[in-house]
Amino acid sequence: MSGSASLGSADLVERLDRILPQTQCGQCGFDGCRPYAEAMAHGEAGVDRCPPGGDAGARALARVLQVPALPYDRSRGTHHATAPVARIVEADCIGCTKCIQACPVDAIIGGAKLMHVVIEPLCTGCELCVPACPVDCIELIAVGAT
Repeated sequence: MSGSASLGSADLVERLDRILPQTQCGQCGFDGCRPYAEAMAHGEAGVDRCPPGGDAGARALARVLQVPALPYDRSRGTHHATAPVARIVEADCIGCTKCIQACPVDAIIGGAKLMHVVIEPLCTGCELCVPACPVDCIELIAVGAT
């Protein structure tokens, strides 16, 4: 990390965080993109842990850290060229609020015992709401699909 060592730690974290896709999905093993960037900046995590960023993201992180590029770790999840968005099937939603609690970016709204809805422009496609739903009423769709 010779070149990046001249950067201040906060500057390095900022640069790494800007490269990350901001899905806040946790597939890297951290509680979001910023904690992952901090771990990389401190030498506590490799550049290959972000499926949403894919191989290109891993290469960009490696360039900033001046370390060898690695493909992203496929065991952590699948890279999608375009992140899907969640959609709640209205007829099946029971209003349990578990999806709201699971969403790291507050892209789901609704009240208890009422149908919930995903604010699609805010959804990062992290998929964390899918396993949280007890009635399997959340589907992932390609952006722009109807």
